[in-house]
Amino acid sequence: MTHIFASISQNAFTYNIGRFQFTGFGIAMLASFIIAQIIAQHEIWRRGHDPAAISDLVFAAVIGGILGGKIYYAILMGDVNSLFSRAVLVFWGGLIGGIIAVLFVAWRKKLSLLRVADVGGIAVAAAYSIGRTGCWAVGDDYGRPWNGPWAVSFPNGAPPTTVENMTHLFHMSFPAGMNPMQVVSVHPTQLYEVVLGFIMFLILWRLRDHTHAEGWLFGLYCVLAGVERFVMEIFRAKDDRFFGAFTTAQVIAVLFVVAGIVIMQLRRNITASAPGIHAQPRVA
Repeated sequence: MTHIFASISQNAFTYNIGRFQFTGFGIAMLASFIIAQIIAQHEIWRRGHDPAAISDLVFAAVIGGILGGKIYYAILMGDVNSLFSRAVLVFWGGLIGGIIAVLFVAWRKKLSLLRVADVGGIAVAAAYSIGRTGCWAVGDDYGRPWNGPWAVSFPNGAPPTTVENMTHLFHMSFPAGMNPMQVVSVHPTQLYEVVLGFIMFLILWRLRDHTHAEGWLFGLYCVLAGVERFVMEIFRAKDDRFFGAFTTAQVIAVLFVVAGIVIMQLRRNITASAPGIHAQPRVA
């Protein structure tokens, strides 16, 4: 029989203070948005622009991200009740919802949308890396069954990685006769995403002084995020393969890569109508 029992077992992180319960997911989300705001404010200031509006943009990202993540899941699964669930957030829905909300607020405040996007890509990559630690903490968004050296089981995950759940929810196959309540090991894809998200951040941070027009760096972020998500879907336990062998997330990932390449090409050169990232010196 194939060995599919993990040597590493992860239990959901929760901490109670009186009537209030703090989860690893909630703490990670809070930390991710704080880090995003710090990075965005620092970078926009370093480029010579006023960072005052960043807090409003981050707040818009929070609201748009939550709504987008829930709406995406509700549409994908045909479950309207999930809109009122405490959890259930999907990356692409959250990212798209956050982008729309941020760009709307930036437009209302008459800010440069491309300037906001150029700085935002760096901040989002950092927030993504931190935010995925929350998925690890509560035991969701894990991978396919695996018996490798760092395989992990989630006995109290959302849902637990039991044979029954993996079979009914994700259509995974197991040897005949296995106990449906047996907890099995899986790829710890949350940790893969933490690492890949941090690598994306390092690349964008290294190129933050690029010599292209504003918006070019956001195009690069779209390419990196699309590639990362496409690859991760190979390892994820998923049951939304509505496009043959590809998941819905992979199809969106390809669209993001294409859009990112187009943006990078359009913002490749600095012109009179496409300024560089640094503010022009004020004339006395």
